[in-house]
Amino acid sequence: MKKIVEQIRDNGCYEHINHREVYRPWGMYDSIDAGHRYQVKRITVQPGAKLSVQMHHHRAEHWIVVSGTARVTNGDKTYLVTENQSTYIPIGQLHALENPGKIPLELIEVQSGAYLGEDDIVRFEDKYGRA
Repeated sequence: MKKIVEQIRDNGCYEHINHREVYRPWGMYDSIDAGHRYQVKRITVQPGAKLSVQMHHHRAEHWIVVSGTARVTNGDKTYLVTENQSTYIPIGQLHALENPGKIPLELIEVQSGAYLGEDDIVRFEDKYGRA
């Protein structure tokens, strides 16, 4: 097993540090691609679930809804995004994502910016009590 982990690391992959699929109280995400200054995730939000109200100092996000309906808070605006529609969250913008529907919300998130780490999340409100 140690040799496999070393080979993964030596090939420039990060699966030895971060798993592709990550489960959260609201659903899960799958990191499907990453490169210099971009990352692509498939996000699944369970019915009635909501991600935290948050912002990022170093990345912008593009959200493309694949199935279901998203209620998006983007700054001082809240609106619905449905299948085959998209929205853009600029760097530093307060935002939130929730699933008001009865089926899982599936979307593709394209992150771009100088730093894409999960520790670039500043939470302002979270229904699951995360800091």
